[in-house]
Amino acid sequence: MKMRLGLGLLLVLLCMPALAGSSRAVRKQIEASMLVTGSILIERDGSVSTLEVDQRDKLPDVVTELVEGSGPAWKFEPVLVDGVARRAKARMSLLVVAKKLDDGTYRVGIRSGYFGKEAMTPEERQQEPDAIKPISMQPPNYPMAALEMNVRGTVYLVVKIGPEGLVQDVAVEQVNLRTVGSESEMKRMRGTLSRAAVVAARKWSFSVSASEELRQAGFLSVRVPVDYEFFGAKQPGYGEWLAYVPGPREPIPWAQEGQQGADESPEALLAGGLYPLGKGLRLLTPLGGDS
Repeated sequence: MKMRLGLGLLLVLLCMPALAGSSRAVRKQIEASMLVTGSILIERDGSVSTLEVDQRDKLPDVVTELVEGSGPAWKFEPVLVDGVARRAKARMSLLVVAKKLDDGTYRVGIRSGYFGKEAMTPEERQQEPDAIKPISMQPPNYPMAALEMNVRGTVYLVVKIGPEGLVQDVAVEQVNLRTVGSESEMKRMRGTLSRAAVVAARKWSFSVSASEELRQAGFLSVRVPVDYEFFGAKQPGYGEWLAYVPGPREPIPWAQEGQQGADESPEALLAGGLYPLGKGLRLLTPLGGDS
């Protein structure tokens, strides 16, 4: 979907802090996104009969039109209960992305989404009987090099948790930066934030419930977004755009086939939660809109 958007989005895209070596090529990579949450009703054949977005009044019209116009075309793998297809209500979390084009318009589309347990808020997820609960999750130290250069961003980790709740391995799936620099500076800063997050994550511990997956695989894989932001900085609220330079998405070394779907992105998960890998409902059709 191409259109002209308001001054608010333009300011979000233009006002990212820049390092001395920032380049025009990197600035062209800047995009803005927002998470849209809500719920859907999935019929026995996998079609969507009802879609409701949360706090609709807080969303830009272009976003509600995009989401509500795309939902009716979705079709899911039917939800089975004891082998029988059932109607099911599921939570959804969508990543809506806006990117400025050379002609001055913006392309707005749904890049990725999660449906079901992976789309629950951290509070909702903790009420589930099989929820992974943190025992010790000391946040990483803010690297001094990143502080001195005013670097901010989000590191999306995938943590491999063993039967005893201890971390067996950690992978960095993606790093998005909210500071602009040259290509070499961006790469160095992604590495700096990633290393600090991985060091901290290796010391985490969790409470895990016995499950068939844990028995068969011997571990659980969980996505954990780690945010690096200055104390007291104002965070975008629901329905507000967040600008950043997206980092490359890396494969998870131990992920099984189908667990790291191309239509999924860790950016579509709500910060502050623990999200088991590959647990969401399976969407069979495109999300819709440009991406």
